[in-house]
Amino acid sequence: MVDVPALVDQAREGRPRAVARLISLVEGASPQLREVMAALAPLTGNAYVVGLTGSPGVGKSTSTSALVAAYRRAGKRVGVLAVDPSSPFSGGALLGDRVRMSEHASDPGVYIRSMATRGHLGGLAWSAPQAIRVLDAAGCEVILVETVGVGQSEVEIASQADTSVVLLAPGMGDGIQAAKAGILEIGDVYVVNKADRDGADATARELNHMLGLGEARAPGDWRPPIVKTVAARGEGVDEVVEALEKHRAWMEEHGVLAERRRARAAREVETIAVTALRERIGDLRGDRRLDALAERITAGELDPYAASDELIASLTGR
Repeated sequence: MVDVPALVDQAREGRPRAVARLISLVEGASPQLREVMAALAPLTGNAYVVGLTGSPGVGKSTSTSALVAAYRRAGKRVGVLAVDPSSPFSGGALLGDRVRMSEHASDPGVYIRSMATRGHLGGLAWSAPQAIRVLDAAGCEVILVETVGVGQSEVEIASQADTSVVLLAPGMGDGIQAAKAGILEIGDVYVVNKADRDGADATARELNHMLGLGEARAPGDWRPPIVKTVAARGEGVDEVVEALEKHRAWMEEHGVLAERRRARAAREVETIAVTALRERIGDLRGDRRLDALAERITAGELDPYAASDELIASLTGR
């Protein structure tokens, strides 16, 4: 058994091994997970969570690394969750911790963790919300969450971040067309990376046009800016940070930040409750209650919806 209070105290002191151990408890769905979350709850709510998403090849890892450098120059402690595809053999992340951001590995003000999706769709790992809480409690002022290279339906980052950054790059074929039904609807800040390539201005213009065709915005509503960068050389990164800070200030002024965080907490509670209920239903296989309901359905005495209502009532006592 792990001494959770001691581990949390060590994480608050910024000890990387303690932070790593807590996130491992989260990822492994440890029996002590409830104790961990209870200990972290009073310590969270201070970090600014920025999600970075986009199609494969747009430079998410390079952009994340450049943002880490920019925030470190500003004296902020930074946490990074880099969500990678799962290995089909071990179930772990295909790309290990710090491989792509090695220049920050020795910085005590930066914590970088790779997390495997473990088959979870949406571009994130299922345990990402709890891992974000760990980094928040550990004193990270900014948490950058880099998703798996996603397509138009994998947009879960919008529900986990305070601000969502969508990256695109010129020369990606019909990347904007492929993305417009999904990730182009979730961005708070848009970044055209690799802007030294031919077609960067055209990509920015097309993106601006598509955003103009979107939902109508009232005066005072946030209009997502488009920033051009060459992240590999650090060009335009300060402008991205400026856009992020402007969005944060706008959200705080209009009460949007608090509402997003409440909605995020509500989704987290719902996910945990649904998972627990699904596990309880899974435990019923071979249970007489489930068999009896199935018999009534096949006999035409009961429809599946009414049967599910009865099953839920028997599980919840309602």
